[in-house]
Amino acid sequence: MLRNVITTTRITLACLALGIACIAAAADKHGHDHDKPLHGGIIAEAAGLDFELVTKADSLTLYVIDNGKPVPTAGAKGAATVHAGSEKTAATFEAAGENKLVAKGSFKMGVGVRVAVAVTLPGKPEAKLNFRLK
Repeated sequence: MLRNVITTTRITLACLALGIACIAAAADKHGHDHDKPLHGGIIAEAAGLDFELVTKADSLTLYVIDNGKPVPTAGAKGAATVHAGSEKTAATFEAAGENKLVAKGSFKMGVGVRVAVAVTLPGKPEAKLNFRLK
């Protein structure tokens, strides 16, 4: 009888371990690491979406992603303020492809520069983001 109890306990523990492993795998079903940029930029989350900001001296590009999938940006509106020391530069984003918004201009870039962004996608609440360049 003791042998049956031990065998049953082992089977129960094995099933429990397998169940926990399946739950952990399902929790990361989208397969995209939120902290790993797809375009070499900086990632931030807001309004249930991931936003990746890619900065250049003449443009700001904002990619919009939902669970690893591109989010259409047609009809989106956005604005950014680049804070470089005491200097502020404002920019307006325009839809520029499947899941990106672009703002053109002349921007100071470098370590410690902060970019404040507000974006509204059709049917979604406004997303407010802060990016700090490294």
